[in-house]
Amino acid sequence: MIVKIDRLDDYGRGIALINNKITFIENALPEEVVDIEILKENKKYNEGKVTKYLELSPNRIEAKCPYYTKCGGCNLEHFSYSYENTFKENKVKHLLNKFTNLDENIVKDIKYAKEFSYRNKIILHGNNKKLGLYNKGSNDIIPINKCLLVNNKINEIINILNKINVSIKEVLIRTSNDEKETIVKIDGDVSNINSLLNKVDVLIINNKLLSNNSSIISNIGKYKYYLSSNSFFQINEYLTKTIYDEIEKIVQSIKPNKVLDLYCGTGTIGIYISKYAGNVIGIDSNISNIKDAEKNKLLNNIDNIKFICSKVETKINGFNDIDLIIVDPPRSGLDKITLTNLLRIKPQTLIYTSCDPVTLMRDLNYLNKIYEVKYLIPINNFPRTYHCESIAVLERK
Repeated sequence: MIVKIDRLDDYGRGIALINNKITFIENALPEEVVDIEILKENKKYNEGKVTKYLELSPNRIEAKCPYYTKCGGCNLEHFSYSYENTFKENKVKHLLNKFTNLDENIVKDIKYAKEFSYRNKIILHGNNKKLGLYNKGSNDIIPINKCLLVNNKINEIINILNKINVSIKEVLIRTSNDEKETIVKIDGDVSNINSLLNKVDVLIINNKLLSNNSSIISNIGKYKYYLSSNSFFQINEYLTKTIYDEIEKIVQSIKPNKVLDLYCGTGTIGIYISKYAGNVIGIDSNISNIKDAEKNKLLNNIDNIKFICSKVETKINGFNDIDLIIVDPPRSGLDKITLTNLLRIKPQTLIYTSCDPVTLMRDLNYLNKIYEVKYLIPINNFPRTYHCESIAVLERK
């Protein structure tokens, strides 16, 4: 069946109308003419795949990754990078128009950096001496020797692991942003532990620490942060500073007395902006995050920040008289209790860092009762995937 691709959905799939029914087609771009096969029919939509390309888009490039058509790690490698950035900026505007009454002119130009070798962390899965990433839509493992999204140090470790793998079920590899220090955490068995001990700073196998160190240190700007294997830390080596500089600029301009940093992770944002605030309180439910946050406070000689290990929704009702609240929630966004308390506390300024624009729009709709969204910046923090980070800055009406 020959069709012309009309537009893209929010996941980067091509959309064609067949008998007035939407059909989603992976690896197809607008204006392309393709021969397709219908894979699945549903009441409201179909899913198809391309069997032959008849006319190609000028925005299409050849994917550099040999695993691209099989691996589920990324899905936009057939986009030119400039087209990917345009797609993500337009995606944020589209979702803003779809789910809110806000003016799309509040969306600023997207910020971006390197398209490859940007990740400081990867989790690989293993089975029967295969070590790699899951196949699209299944738990089948695609063995890999190199991932283009991660930095060179991580790929060096992957190479070693492939040589010594006996029965690795899962492995986490994480580096500092300068790639000088590395954590490897393995569930399973390897044949030569020394080959790893010579290359990494933290080695954990089956929850047993085998190295002298249990954490590494990573820099963001002029600040240093301890990182352990279970702690949350931004994965993009290059854009994290861009995000934090934007937040710091806002905090510097308003010089708040009291700041609440919700879902604070290892305290990275709170510490980064602390010199422009009177007092900062960070809350996070992950004990590993908070332990690292306490160490990070001492590492950077910060004395105006306090950390609390708790779920945000169980602690937030105890706060009043806050000038600025910064939120960096998981993809699920803010829960109703937290949203209700944000409107109760009514800080003058809210900064919302989001890794899912759909839940961001839902929450902006709720906060719009008493807040005006001054601007929203899309950030391509996850190149070659459909994911997009955003920073929204809100002022009390």
